[in-house]
Amino acid sequence: MLNNYNNYNRKKKAEALFLNVKPVNTTAVRKYSNALLDRMDSGFEGIESRRGTRHSISTISSMNPQFTPSVFYRNIAPAQWFLRMIGVMPITRSRPGHNQFLIASLSFGYSIIFFIFLTVYVVFVANNRINIVTSLTGPFEEAVIAYLFLVNILPIFLVPIMWWEAKKIATLLNDWDDFEILYYQISGHSVPLNLRRKAIMITIALPILSVLSVVITHITMADFELVQVIPYCILDNLTAMLGAWWYIVCKALSTTANILAERFQKALRHIGPAAMVADYRALWLRLSKLTRDTGNATCYTFTFLNLYLFFIITLSIYGLMSQLSEGFGIKDIGLAITTLWNVCLLFYICDEAHYASFNVRTNFQKKLLMVKLNWMNSDAQTEINMFLRATEMNPSNINCGGFFDVNRNLFKGLLTTMVTYLVVLLQFQISIPTDNRVHNMNNTMSDIMSNMAMEESAENDMTTIMATTTTTMMAVKARKG
Repeated sequence: MLNNYNNYNRKKKAEALFLNVKPVNTTAVRKYSNALLDRMDSGFEGIESRRGTRHSISTISSMNPQFTPSVFYRNIAPAQWFLRMIGVMPITRSRPGHNQFLIASLSFGYSIIFFIFLTVYVVFVANNRINIVTSLTGPFEEAVIAYLFLVNILPIFLVPIMWWEAKKIATLLNDWDDFEILYYQISGHSVPLNLRRKAIMITIALPILSVLSVVITHITMADFELVQVIPYCILDNLTAMLGAWWYIVCKALSTTANILAERFQKALRHIGPAAMVADYRALWLRLSKLTRDTGNATCYTFTFLNLYLFFIITLSIYGLMSQLSEGFGIKDIGLAITTLWNVCLLFYICDEAHYASFNVRTNFQKKLLMVKLNWMNSDAQTEINMFLRATEMNPSNINCGGFFDVNRNLFKGLLTTMVTYLVVLLQFQISIPTDNRVHNMNNTMSDIMSNMAMEESAENDMTTIMATTTTTMMAVKARKG
């Protein structure tokens, strides 16, 4: 009876471990062993979690020259540092594996000072734009274009939202460090992510393109003053680099999933013990949790960003379409650039998240289904089936805190809703008479009235002629009689 009770507890612990597997505190490389579950069941992991200690990545790195710490952080570092420079992501990193958000830190103090100066500048610009909007007397589409510049100020609210979620982002970065240790303990080498060069190119190119778009808009818009360029450049860079940070994180997830799937499939060709399958299952579950946490850690930030992009794209397209009736002019160049820029940003946010979710779950399931089980023992076949069941039961979608899944369906849904709003706005514009339409209507009414007057005059003349003719004929008859 006692043995059955111990076995029952052992199974329950093993099931719970697969939801959030952490690396064991050892510098040894574990290849194809069942040490992961055995050490967890022995109580070592429970003691460590009760103490609240973390694993020393620097110790593992010094004792294992083949281990490269903080691979993920090095790949996203360019975008991370740019966001930190504009006061958005005040996360301190004392050493590898120790990312923290501290209110009493120099990084957060710099963010507050930068945000205060930016807010004062934005309030000044907003007051100027409100005066322009209230003094407008033109048609409806000019008012919409004027409101577009007020909407461009909204990304300033992303800064306090990012502060609110900075602690969750720091936890996400620490979980990536734990995943890298676990990957090294199972595979024997560090995660081969090579995205740093791409991240540097994106971090250099996007701010330049963003500033150019704002400058072109300043040149093409008559009421867009030079003093307003600086805050618009900062806020435009903020949205662009948040999209770049999201793109690099999702790219790292999809690349890691492909690497893990290929290595797992290659390992099965040579040796297929059940313990090795269990280790890779634990590693995949960890990666799946990172995928979900990516959306949860930035749920409010990217919910606000997606709604902002939807709003700005709708107004830009409407302003562009409403001006096409008068021909494509210089003013429309800024609207076209704004539309294209934000559509591309929204597309890459949705597309890369869709690609990451697909590679973490669907692509990995394909690799598992291609495994030949006829030469494996019963334990290995059971582990493969459990692995497949784990991929089905553990969602790997990037979800923004339960609001919506970030994928291509989101992009399609936003475009569909956008078309509906554009049709309503265009119908509303058609229903409002413009000055030309009023002038043409007045001319038409004048022509109608003049024609009616001419017809009435002609009728009077005909009546007079007929009366005269009748009188003459009666006079002639009287003479004859």
